[in-house]
Amino acid sequence: MKDDSQHSTSIWMATADTPSQPKLTDDIRADVCIIGAGIAGMTTAYLLTSEGRSVVVLDDGPIGGGMTGRTTAHLTNAFDDRYMEIEKLHGHDGARLTAESHTAAIDKVEEIIGREKIECDFERLDGFLFVPPGDSKKVLDEELAAVHRAGLLEVEKVDRVPIDSFDTGPALRFPRQAQFHPLQYLAGLTTATLREGGQVFTATHATKFEGGSSARIETENGSVVTCDAIVVATNSPVNDLVAIHTKQAPYVTYVIGVRIPQGSVPRALYWDTPDPYHYLRIQSAGEDKAGPHDVLIVGGEDHKTGQENDANRRYGILERWTRERFPQMGEVEFRWSGQVMEPVDSLAFIGRNPLDADNVFIATGDSGQGMTHGTIAGILLTDLIQRRKNDWERIYDPSRITLRSLPEFARDNINVAEQFADYATAGDVDALNEIKADEGAIMRHGLSKIAVYKDSSGKVHKLAAVCPHLGCIVAWNSFEKTWDCPCHGSRYDARGRVYNGPANSDLSSVDS
Repeated sequence: MKDDSQHSTSIWMATADTPSQPKLTDDIRADVCIIGAGIAGMTTAYLLTSEGRSVVVLDDGPIGGGMTGRTTAHLTNAFDDRYMEIEKLHGHDGARLTAESHTAAIDKVEEIIGREKIECDFERLDGFLFVPPGDSKKVLDEELAAVHRAGLLEVEKVDRVPIDSFDTGPALRFPRQAQFHPLQYLAGLTTATLREGGQVFTATHATKFEGGSSARIETENGSVVTCDAIVVATNSPVNDLVAIHTKQAPYVTYVIGVRIPQGSVPRALYWDTPDPYHYLRIQSAGEDKAGPHDVLIVGGEDHKTGQENDANRRYGILERWTRERFPQMGEVEFRWSGQVMEPVDSLAFIGRNPLDADNVFIATGDSGQGMTHGTIAGILLTDLIQRRKNDWERIYDPSRITLRSLPEFARDNINVAEQFADYATAGDVDALNEIKADEGAIMRHGLSKIAVYKDSSGKVHKLAAVCPHLGCIVAWNSFEKTWDCPCHGSRYDARGRVYNGPANSDLSSVDS
């Protein structure tokens, strides 16, 4: 599968095909309309159809064509931002519910795979958290105590991770974590959802959302879905202007997949503690002309979306970091990036959309744990739509205000305000002949700025450089060949087609 937005291809996109679905061309009615066919949207669709609800899923790309296809697919209850931090921000009960919900998400994935007989390389394995050489090991003891207070009593401290090529020193072992092939899993979810009467439409862009007693979704080609409830599961909500986007920040994260001899690295999940941290796992790759091998997947080197354009440098750092620790590493077979949404208080936003009708729901803020947060969204949103009580509702409530996260809230929004200084700066180049083929740049155009892309044939495409969401100036991403908004993470392909919210319309063309 290849999506039509970013330039790179993940290992999942290269090794799976999700079911092809038609474009919506007629008006249609359903109990629930879900926007977004990634992990959150398709899990919600599957669980609702399993309970007899009629469901329509709309996606403007292919199934899994967004960030689900760009994950590293860790399924873990070890929390990226640490249980120490969750306890400070959300209290003891909040930390307990966080551990409970992520554990339940892994169990739900395993349950669905077993029930539907989905072939997606699912396996249970250990996860290990370790500290880089020279850093204090105190964080491990503090986190272990917080993890135990949260109810994960099987987590233990061990002398080192089970890797022979480098000594990590003490580490925390999280048992019964898991990994899988996310797009094969989505394919299975889709097949099961269709079997239960759900309908999935791709290449269908939703343009207008209206909740309330006459809830409806309008699409770009004029087709309308009427329904009783709306779920927007688009990584970053495209139906919300400000309420959520001031409470989370977009980050680009980088991943490499390197060839290693089969069985040379013990199968487990691995994470270290710096900021940004590194995360590792193994994916079986079978056998080719050179023999059997595995792919070691290593990610990290995050930065705020649209605020750096140095992907090759970051991939180089990842490769050096990996080769120093895994001398058996062969060639790099995959390089890709994805975008994660980081909430100011670490937990996802799943539930009723703030300042909206009660029957409009969102799922966002994956915080680097999209596979479990997306599954939690399916469970929680199904309960809310079915009017069942769920103890997780409080901690994931999109309307929440966490007072102890206000400093982070202020820092993120000051950073957004600083991006508007781009209106006064010079362009990246002064003349079109400075732009190489298949590259883009921001140029001055009188008092305004334009985003200029020169395609591989030399044809020039001129676009307004202003993001339609809240008016920030986009930046060129030379590795992915995209235009990225440095404020709230809207992203567009080279010709200006929006593929990641919060913006929900394309960059407009500019006449020469």
